[in-house]
Amino acid sequence: MSIRWLTASDRPLLRAATLANMNWCGLRFTFDDLDQSEDLAHYYSDFPREDDFGMLDEAAGDVRAVAWLVFFSAEHPGYGFVEETIPELSITTFDGFRVQGIGERLLRGIIAAAAERGMPGISLSVEDGNRARSLYSRSGFQVVGRSGDSDTMLLRLATS
Repeated sequence: MSIRWLTASDRPLLRAATLANMNWCGLRFTFDDLDQSEDLAHYYSDFPREDDFGMLDEAAGDVRAVAWLVFFSAEHPGYGFVEETIPELSITTFDGFRVQGIGERLLRGIIAAAAERGMPGISLSVEDGNRARSLYSRSGFQVVGRSGDSDTMLLRLATS
């Protein structure tokens, strides 16, 4: 297992991870759908901007999971937007690697890195029925809003 920081060269991977996130419950979106929707494409198209960062887990040449934080503005929010000072989390454990604790380890790593950088919190959006919701709850995320069939969750981080 190897964990490394994401770079701009990982945008195609983030695009694939975004598609996997959007299709967590079956085929609903295509790459064309993502690319033609600013609301979806902004999760990967300009990564990393300023304070955005992320990491991936790979083993034997396979990317098993990826997690990244993106800051959005109030004018162009993400689905889990809370405020401009709090980045939104996207996390994907790819098929064949789920239910092995890989995503949870990566989530703990990105939370620790965000805390080290002095971020006040991390937000996310999770649709009803998504099994990852229990991981987020166990990790301390709490529901702070609702939009359609999704909850916005927030993890407050200790600030010094």
